[in-house]
Amino acid sequence: MFKKLQEKIDVLKAPVVVGLDPVLDYVPREMIEESFALKGENLEGAAEAIFRFNKAIVDAIYDICPCVKPQIAMYERYGVPGVLAYKNTVDYCHEKGLYVIGDIKRGDIGSTSMAYAQGHLGAVRIGEKDFFPFDEDFATVNPYLGIDGVKPFLEVCAKYGRGIFVLVKTSNPSSGDFQDKKIDEEPLYEVVAKKVFEWSKEYGTAIGAVAGATYPEVGKRLREILPESMFLIPGYGAQGGGAKDIAPFLDANKKGIIVNSSRGIICAYRNDKYKDCKGDVGKAARAALTDMREDLGGI
Repeated sequence: MFKKLQEKIDVLKAPVVVGLDPVLDYVPREMIEESFALKGENLEGAAEAIFRFNKAIVDAIYDICPCVKPQIAMYERYGVPGVLAYKNTVDYCHEKGLYVIGDIKRGDIGSTSMAYAQGHLGAVRIGEKDFFPFDEDFATVNPYLGIDGVKPFLEVCAKYGRGIFVLVKTSNPSSGDFQDKKIDEEPLYEVVAKKVFEWSKEYGTAIGAVAGATYPEVGKRLREILPESMFLIPGYGAQGGGAKDIAPFLDANKKGIIVNSSRGIICAYRNDKYKDCKGDVGKAARAALTDMREDLGGI
């Protein structure tokens, strides 16, 4: 799956992923009002609004972007209707030819981890048929519980041709509270990266890593540990990361990265830089994504 993703990145010349992390406050008022008129001013109406918002963005960027990354918490906040909007978003993105990274950050053990893996990346058997509940192509996984929490995902990935991105060094300011702590003179993020390398070799499954653009000094070291892995890089744009911060994460072939931007793309219609788009969500998102592609093309 990572090979296919890289091939699409190469074709589009776009190592980018758009974070579909909608908040109702991000949605234009007229879109909200239309959704409330259809579904009511309730959870169903809110879920309808965020799906319409996603659809407007996807319709505008699907031909210049290889991948999207919906963050499931942004949908779960609206309960069952929100989860349905998440599923509808995944399905719609697949219809438009986009790969989908389910940003679910799951991490548990045994049968619980297997249930997460089957629900998001695999299938469940009901009667004589297999059903794919969420059907993402990739998922983010928290490795804190060790291989017991990761192995079920690897087994499902191997069976269904999917992939995972393991949290290694996250982009948030307090990530160092744990991730920078030394274990035998090595920061924890290096220990995790070495485990990701071991797991990839042992289980025969390519595993990507999540590492934030907000810590470019870490990027070079992580690339040394994981020379062939795909890096999912948050922290670009609204969180402060720029193209120069991405460069250390590139592999020997100047590839192996996919850089996320969420608010910088989906809220671009509110940015004065894109005022010529006249508040059009899709046009502004496309313009912002085009700028991002050009920025990253210089690294």
